[in-house]
Amino acid sequence: MLTKKQLSEIRSHLERAQNPIFLFDNDVDGICSYVLLRRFIGRGKGVAVKSHPNIDAGYAKRVQELNGDYVFVLDRHNLGQDFVNEISLLQLPIVWIDHHDVVVEKYSYNMLHSYNPSHRKKKSSEPTTYLCYSATKRAEDIWLVMIGCIADHYMPDIVDDFVERYGILWGKDITKPFQALYTTGIGRFARAISFGLKDSISHVVQLQNFLISCKTPYDIGQELESKSAFGTKYKDTLKKYNVLLEEAKTVAGDKLLFYNYSGQMSISSDLSNELSYLFPKHYICVTYSAGPMTNVSLRGDNVQKILAEILPLIGKATGGGHRDAVGARIITEDLDKFRSALMERVK
Repeated sequence: MLTKKQLSEIRSHLERAQNPIFLFDNDVDGICSYVLLRRFIGRGKGVAVKSHPNIDAGYAKRVQELNGDYVFVLDRHNLGQDFVNEISLLQLPIVWIDHHDVVVEKYSYNMLHSYNPSHRKKKSSEPTTYLCYSATKRAEDIWLVMIGCIADHYMPDIVDDFVERYGILWGKDITKPFQALYTTGIGRFARAISFGLKDSISHVVQLQNFLISCKTPYDIGQELESKSAFGTKYKDTLKKYNVLLEEAKTVAGDKLLFYNYSGQMSISSDLSNELSYLFPKHYICVTYSAGPMTNVSLRGDNVQKILAEILPLIGKATGGGHRDAVGARIITEDLDKFRSALMERVK
């Protein structure tokens, strides 16, 4: 966990920022982190970052276009030297809040402030949503913390407080985060937000603004039943997702479930998460091939180590993440080589 001093520093940065630009990873933990900070100070603009593995330098131009005076980077495991260089030319502070345990570049920029519990001597990896909530401490935002945490496979220590307020959205004997994600009402909302992030940029902005305006999580339930862009995207995506999920179940081996698909919808992370819940003793690998590149989502016991062994064998491959959940990006023509290397290590 971050220290009290670090959390105090984050609050001070927020209070000084008059028009902060929040660059957040394009997942549930990322957007919930942004919404928490935005609701806390009541100002600023959010931009979902989709470039990998670094933040594309073009996002610095977006910061300039939005006339930002502060940059907050949320839930991104690396910044990229080009991005840092561009922000340094603008002479804007960067507040980087993240939880990934990866070796990152050493950036020589004196206005960069990094807050990551995995970089402390006593390492931990609480989701960025939890770190942001620890800094803001708005009790009315507790449901946002639950959504961000269970979506990132983490059970926070605020469950009892959440259940006291929103027990109808929970369940009995819920002890694991993915159990909450796939069997509870708040889990349904988390999955819906993940689907919503797959939509167009304009609709993602609408989703951000909607979450900022929500008074309770029940507002999400009402929105999902409506004909709004968010509700429509959720229902359409869920139908396609369920088809892929059922297909993936049929290819489970003794120890490894390896499923490759293509098409217009990249949803490999969501699929790999649910498959790991359904097949807890398996290693899960879901790959999405789109032209020359393939996205890889890996789940299983210490897959971080397995991926680290495989990546040097694959040309122009990048990846990383957490101990039991990682992602990678490889050239499609290397997919068979990647699969063979993975099967060898799983056996």
